[in-house]
Amino acid sequence: MTYAHSIGGTRYVFPSLKELMANASPPRAGDRLAGIAAATAKENIAAKLALADVPLKSILAEPLVPYEDDDVTRLILDTHDARAFAPIAHLTVGEFREHLLSHATTPDTLAALAPGITPEMAAAVSKLMRNQDLILAARKCRVVTRFRNTLGLPGTMAVRLQPNHPTDELSGIMAAIADGLMYGCGDAVIGINPATDQPARIEAMLRILDDLIGRYEIPTQSCVLCHVTTALDLMAKGVPTDLVFQSIGGTEATNRSFGITLDLLREAHEAARALKRGTVGQNVMYFETGQGSALSAGAHHGVDQQTCEARAYAVARAFDPLLVNTVVGFIGPEYLTDGKEILRAALEDHFCGKLMGLPMGVDVCYTNHAEADQDDMDTMLTALAAAGVTYVMGVPGADDVMLGYQSTSFHDALFVREAFGLKRAPEFEAWLARMAITNDAGRLLPPAPGHRLIAGVEAAAHERGAAS
Repeated sequence: MTYAHSIGGTRYVFPSLKELMANASPPRAGDRLAGIAAATAKENIAAKLALADVPLKSILAEPLVPYEDDDVTRLILDTHDARAFAPIAHLTVGEFREHLLSHATTPDTLAALAPGITPEMAAAVSKLMRNQDLILAARKCRVVTRFRNTLGLPGTMAVRLQPNHPTDELSGIMAAIADGLMYGCGDAVIGINPATDQPARIEAMLRILDDLIGRYEIPTQSCVLCHVTTALDLMAKGVPTDLVFQSIGGTEATNRSFGITLDLLREAHEAARALKRGTVGQNVMYFETGQGSALSAGAHHGVDQQTCEARAYAVARAFDPLLVNTVVGFIGPEYLTDGKEILRAALEDHFCGKLMGLPMGVDVCYTNHAEADQDDMDTMLTALAAAGVTYVMGVPGADDVMLGYQSTSFHDALFVREAFGLKRAPEFEAWLARMAITNDAGRLLPPAPGHRLIAGVEAAAHERGAAS
C-alpha cells in the first residue's frame, strides 16, 4: 500500500508502511547508517502526518517483515489478542495517541489493552509523540512482576545491583555487592555480567549469590548473565539458578545471531519455572535489548531500528519476564550518536515496552566514544523516573570496570528516590530496615562499625575464594 502527504506544494510518497515508519522516526544515527532515514526535516514531518492517518487495523494487516520469513512476525500475529484490541480497532495512529494521553484512559484501561497492541502499533504511535507525551503515557502503564519480591508497584523504583569485575574475582564481586546493599540497592536483581562464559566460573558466582541471599534471607533474586544454553546446562546439573537471562532481538535472524531460537527460550523458561525457586511469584526470565542490534547483525529487513526494538518486546512478552532492560546507550554512537538521541531512544523504548505490558527497566548509559556525558545521564534518569521506570542500574561509581561503559551509580538511585519520593520493592524495603541499613522511612542509616552484613560478605568471599 502507498502512503503520501503534501507539505508546501511538495508531495511526499512512501511506497510501503515500512518506509513510512522509517521516514517518520525522529533522527538517529542507525537509521542514517541503514539509508532509511528521512532525507529532510520536511520529509520527516510529511511521514508523521501520513502515519497519523493510518488505521491501526492497517498496521495489523501489513507485516513489516513477511510472515513466512520470520518467526517473530508469526509470534506477533499468531498471539495477537483480538478481544483486547477491539476497543481501539477503529482508531488511526493519531487517534490512538490522543486516546493514550486522555484523562479518561486509566492504568486499568491500558493493562487491558496491552495484549492487543502489536509492537508496530506501539512504535508507530511513539513516532508521533513528544518526549513529554512518552513520559505521561508510560507513567500510566502499571506492570507488576514477582519472584522473591514485588516489582513495579506504584510509587516504587527498583535497582539492579551490577557488581561486575574484569576477571570475575569473587572477592571483588562481593565487595561491590556489599557496597550496593549498604546503599539500599539490589531489589530488582543482583546481576553479574561475567567476563567469560566459562561454566565453572559462572557456577561459582551463582553459588556464592545463592549462599548470600539464603544466609541473610534477602528478598531478592540473583542472575549471572550467561548465554541461555549455559544456563540450561547448569540448571540440569542442579546449580542454583533464579533467573534465566538472554539478549534478544526483534527478528528471527537477529536472534539467530545471538545463538537462540524461540523454542530454546521456551525450553529455558520451562526449566527455570520447574525449579520453583520464587517465593512470591514465578516470573523467571530476564531479557536485555537495545536499539541497533538488528542492524548490527544485518538482520533488520529494512525496518527502522526503533520498530525492530519494539518487536523484541513481543519476544519478551511471550515469556512473562520478571525484568526487561533496554541497554539504551551501550551499542554506541553508530546507532545513537549523542545524548539527545540516547534520551529519545530511552523514552521510546520504555514507553513501547510498558504499553505492551512489560516490566521495563532502562540502563541509563553511554559508551566513552559517544557525544554524551554524565549531565546527559542525569537528565535521562530524571525523565525516566518521571515516566515510572521499573528499575535502573546500580554500578559502583557509575563506571563499569568490566564492560567499560558509563551507567548509573548507587548514589544516583538515592537522588531519584529523594527527588520523586520513590520506594523500593516492599519486601526489600522491610529487609533493609530489619538489617539496620535504613530507617523506617527508607533513608540510609550510618553504617555501624562491624555491620554483620559487611563482615559476612567478606567472610563468604574468602571462603569461596579459598574453595576455588
